[in-house]
Amino acid sequence: MPSPFSSGGTLNGEPLSGLPVRLFNAFTNLMNSIGTLWVFGMMFIICADIASRNFFNHPLNGVPEIIAFSIAGTIYLQLANTLHAGRFTRAELLIEWLEVKRPLAGRIFNAVFNLFGIIVFIIMVQGFWGEFSDAWVENEIAGVPGVVTFIVWPFYLILLIGAAATGIEFLLRFLRECVGTSSALKTAREGDGQVKHGYGWLIALAGFAIIIYLMTSAELTNAQIGGLSILCMLILIYAGMPVGIALIVLGFCGIWMMKGNTIIAERMLPQAGAEYMKNYFFGVVPLFVLMGLLVSAADVGKETFQVARWALRRVRGGLGIATVAANAVFAAITGSSIASAAVFTRVATPEMMSHGYTARFSVGVVAGSSVLGMLIPPSLLFIVYAFIAEQSVGVLFIAAVIPGLILSGAFILLILAMATWKPQWIGEAATDVVEADAESVLSAFMKIFPILLLIFLVIGGIYDGWFTPTEAGAAGSFGALVIGLFKRKLNWKALWGVLIETGHITVSILFLILAANIYARMLALSGLPQQMGDFIGSTGLGFTGFIILYVIVLILLGMILDSISIMLIMLPLALPVLAQFGGDPIWFGVITVIAVEIGLLTPPLGITCYVVKSTLNDDRISLNQIFLGAMPFAFVMLLVTILLIAVPELSLVFT
Repeated sequence: MPSPFSSGGTLNGEPLSGLPVRLFNAFTNLMNSIGTLWVFGMMFIICADIASRNFFNHPLNGVPEIIAFSIAGTIYLQLANTLHAGRFTRAELLIEWLEVKRPLAGRIFNAVFNLFGIIVFIIMVQGFWGEFSDAWVENEIAGVPGVVTFIVWPFYLILLIGAAATGIEFLLRFLRECVGTSSALKTAREGDGQVKHGYGWLIALAGFAIIIYLMTSAELTNAQIGGLSILCMLILIYAGMPVGIALIVLGFCGIWMMKGNTIIAERMLPQAGAEYMKNYFFGVVPLFVLMGLLVSAADVGKETFQVARWALRRVRGGLGIATVAANAVFAAITGSSIASAAVFTRVATPEMMSHGYTARFSVGVVAGSSVLGMLIPPSLLFIVYAFIAEQSVGVLFIAAVIPGLILSGAFILLILAMATWKPQWIGEAATDVVEADAESVLSAFMKIFPILLLIFLVIGGIYDGWFTPTEAGAAGSFGALVIGLFKRKLNWKALWGVLIETGHITVSILFLILAANIYARMLALSGLPQQMGDFIGSTGLGFTGFIILYVIVLILLGMILDSISIMLIMLPLALPVLAQFGGDPIWFGVITVIAVEIGLLTPPLGITCYVVKSTLNDDRISLNQIFLGAMPFAFVMLLVTILLIAVPELSLVFT
């Protein structure tokens, strides 16, 4: 009998595309569309609340409660589609190499990863079913009595359906990998040596499974379990398992081993998946992401660079400095290094090379200055840090202003120094005279004014207490929407693309935060962070020694892992140690973000450099050239990190 999953009636290695699968994909697309529009609706609800509160002295009732439930709801509505789009965060360096060079091993690794995903969401579905049933039977009500209330069971139904759909998506991915494995084995039997060489990796996977078995069956202390979980996490993440799944699996297994049964661990997953994510302040993630994408779609980065280029046209290394300046402005409204790298690779690199700058310097400036996107607020990394460290997003944004300006200034000084003493590094261009398309003062002002106004609205609003960070994100998104419409850069198709991308980025970040919460609970239960603090104290390293060691570890991890993964691994360990020393968590957040961002420029992972390479799509410029060009900027970041460690007050000027 033909399989209903395949178009040809058999599982033949092609993506599963039968009628049931097509209907399922259509359903998840519908869920994603609802979630996407829901995020857009949250922006208008919050903006309406701001207007009603400030102009009519009458805030809308129940907005925080509505937004809190909406955040969790939109996550699960879009979770399956985000997975389908391949947007779950994972380290792809090894797994991509395996998929190309050792396809059999790559298929089996992916199958194992997807199997773990299936297990995680089966547990989630079981928990959400219980919550839904209880809410249905008891007719549970949420909200503020006498102000605004609403029934709860539809909320748990959305979570249940979303978790079930994600589990099915993992199942389909697992089946595809099984089909691919069967095909690879057939190729191996036919004597393809390339496939046969993948067996070494399969042996490594089997060895890892044996280690896990021995670990679960051995008599270990809670601290030892916590330590082994960190080792396993590094292995799993580097191997290519989705970071969120790895954190949840290890958190679950750790609590299971420490408590001796699965009941507490099983309850923890749906509890964290529902109650923890039902948080008004999580609204900063989709709203700031939406603002950044709207601004990017409106070609703000391009126009900012044009103005900076014109203003600095007679300065030695002017186009390089213009790229830094434009990145700093762009960073203040996007919060993403990756977005900055993608935009300015297209905008600035060809312009610099056409004016005689070396390819090495051109791509290095773009890659190096793009890290400002994660330092100058609003920054997605600061948002992630705020939730893990339980600190104020707004305070972190304000704290990062001075360090961001210092780093921008240091980059500019670096370019001026290279133009003066190492002109061969940057190329033949000494000055950049732009005549044909020269700006006027008025035209430059008209281009830059809306952006400066938006920055003032967001950062100034948070600093002066006009908005909470979530409200600032909504107001900024609305302002960015107005700018895009006014500039006629946003049609319905472009806007819908922005909304879909907002959903995928938001889900990938918030799912990581959810997973980090589960893993952090396990580490706290193990007592490992406290023991590490005691150990460091006994070694005589002191607080400064701890910070130096911490920064070194972050930089080393940055060579193999992405920024968010590093923070998710290290912060649950480092924050309790910081507390024992009495360190300031706000200053520590600034140090963490800068140190982590150095890893974006260092080989072998260097995500920003890979983004520049893929965006440029020019065979004349190698990845090695990009890494080499970015090295001076990574070194300057290290010097700035040392400065901020030595003078903590620089991060606390406005706090």
